[in-house]
Amino acid sequence: MIQELKTYYGGQFEPELIEEIDNVGTFMEVPEGQDLMRPGQYIKSMPLLLLGSIKILRPDDEGEQLLLYHLERGDTCAMTMTCCMGDKKSEIHAVTETPVKLLMIPIGKMEEWSRKYKTWRNFVFSNYHNRMMEMLESIDNIAFNNMDERLENYLQNRIEILNSKHIYTTHKQIASDLHTSRVVISRLLKKMENNKKIKLHRSFIEVL
Repeated sequence: MIQELKTYYGGQFEPELIEEIDNVGTFMEVPEGQDLMRPGQYIKSMPLLLLGSIKILRPDDEGEQLLLYHLERGDTCAMTMTCCMGDKKSEIHAVTETPVKLLMIPIGKMEEWSRKYKTWRNFVFSNYHNRMMEMLESIDNIAFNNMDERLENYLQNRIEILNSKHIYTTHKQIASDLHTSRVVISRLLKKMENNKKIKLHRSFIEVL
């Protein structure tokens, strides 16, 4: 694991910090579609994503969920850090979008490393900033874009995350992420196919 950490973070963290992360981090490999965090859970550790993609969703009182942002390699979750620092229950739902590798860091190390390592402080503040920008983008999408534009932005984002123009998902899952109905998504996807923007296959969407 120390070699993987050096590969991913050797140019970002001090060698001493990488050794500490290797010593205290708990390595996990999680398959696609698994819950990593549910609303109401107390957070005891912070994820450091080494490989893959995680969806961060916000549930409402009726059980519907809105996609807030994605985590990719090298990221951590701002919401998780906030809960860790305040010893609060989680208000988000984190689900693996692809198979992932991650290290779980004990929350007690967060403040210690923030005092001890400038690179760790920069990493934490940078992740706060990036997640905030992504949430603002989600809010802008909801407030200012119609569903056609939101769907196109969603598919483009998936292409960038998965590094593939073949998106394996269901109309129901897209509807859940975008907080709308499956019927609406199916109609808009068919419209996009008629406009030669995508091709609908049995188990995946091909973006042209």
